[in-house]
Amino acid sequence: MHDRTRSDAHHPVQTRHTGTALLGIYLNDHLAGATAGAERARHMVRSYGGTALAAAMGPVSAEITEDRATLIDLMERLDIPVRHYKVYAGRMAERVGRLKGNGRLVRRSPLSPLLELETLRLGVEGKTALWQTLRELADHEERLDPSLLDDLLERARRQQDVLEELRRRQIGAALQET
Repeated sequence: MHDRTRSDAHHPVQTRHTGTALLGIYLNDHLAGATAGAERARHMVRSYGGTALAAAMGPVSAEITEDRATLIDLMERLDIPVRHYKVYAGRMAERVGRLKGNGRLVRRSPLSPLLELETLRLGVEGKTALWQTLRELADHEERLDPSLLDDLLERARRQQDVLEELRRRQIGAALQET
């Protein structure tokens, strides 16, 4: 006779190994997103060089790149290997994203910066969720520094605010008739 209930059959027991494997998948997925975000931010600084947008994006781009490096450091501390195919997938996804239709064939559309800022803002929201998740795990995982994660959360929220302000400034240029 089975002692398992029907709901137990759908929720297998997780071992420490299973939890580590799932954390590895989770962190590598976020690393792919961080790679795409860092590439996009750098691309924006280059593409809009000499403009107020590029000047405002410079520090944000540098922080996004630093956050990606911090994620890799945290993965090393947790003994989670980087899955390079996911890093390459993130890089390729960003490059493919540059090919999106924007209503213009030869030059950049006024819509491009708005869409790029929205994409980056969504990425930073995902990164904020990552730092929150790791912060919760830090209560039981001595290899995670709660203070560092608190700082990363605060920085991600500042990045969201900056990207939102830049996005709002682009609405007029992108969508309002002149």
